[in-house]
Amino acid sequence: MNDPLVYLNGKLSPLSEAMIPVMDRGFIFGDGIYEVIPVYGRKMFRSDQHLARLFRSLAAISIPNPHNKEAWLALITQVMAAHPADDQMVYLQITRGVAQRSHAFPAKMVPTVFIMSNPIALTSDAVRAKGVKCVSMEDQRWLHCDIKSISLLGNVLAAQNAAEHDAVESIQFRDGFLTEASASNVWIIKDGVLTGPPKDHLILEGIRYGLIEELCAAHQIPLQARRISKDEVFGADEVLLSSATKEVLAVVQIDQQTIGKGIPGPIYHQLYAAYQEAKAAC
Repeated sequence: MNDPLVYLNGKLSPLSEAMIPVMDRGFIFGDGIYEVIPVYGRKMFRSDQHLARLFRSLAAISIPNPHNKEAWLALITQVMAAHPADDQMVYLQITRGVAQRSHAFPAKMVPTVFIMSNPIALTSDAVRAKGVKCVSMEDQRWLHCDIKSISLLGNVLAAQNAAEHDAVESIQFRDGFLTEASASNVWIIKDGVLTGPPKDHLILEGIRYGLIEELCAAHQIPLQARRISKDEVFGADEVLLSSATKEVLAVVQIDQQTIGKGIPGPIYHQLYAAYQEAKAAC
């Protein structure tokens, strides 16, 4: 589909015709919020959690939510229905709107609302079977990573760092402790216990974070959240990434060091199978 239909400020139109003014604060300042919802078999996966995070992020930067939950779901369904793929990735973006350039929020602004969808691009079976390489780097982003802001330059630079090292992700550390990757949450397994960083302002609480908590509870996998040192990451039996497109993915190398046995481990296989069951039930 070369020119899919998208939603912008009240109407559906071809992507090539969807335009915003250059004075939109999303363009000028990166002043906006986004969300991404996976769709399997034309059914949204964990839409309640995605919309709840969208609403939290909007409130955190004082953008008025332009729709209630039911209206959002109706708009997303319109865009999904206009796309030929059964499995999709729906992207929502809300900016503060259009105004003269001034750092402080202008009064009585009308948010810009944009929704598009693309076929979902999941990790191939061949890559998944082998596991992936990552690189480490210092986390140099701002201190409100819990807000799903469209201001993603720090994440972009981290992703570029991974690309330049022929790696899937940059795993980031702040003051010697694990935060997250450029577009994934990061988990370690040691002696059968799955551990993730605490859900605070230093990471974006991925929707997969909550899902993995549920899967661990259902399958009797011990789980804890706490600060994780860099040495613990490199010394882990397994390291996992989680995100909407990676789902759950095994890391077998960081920098030049092999993780565990250098192959996807048993907790990865258990969680990935459970994840597929959750998708099938959506």
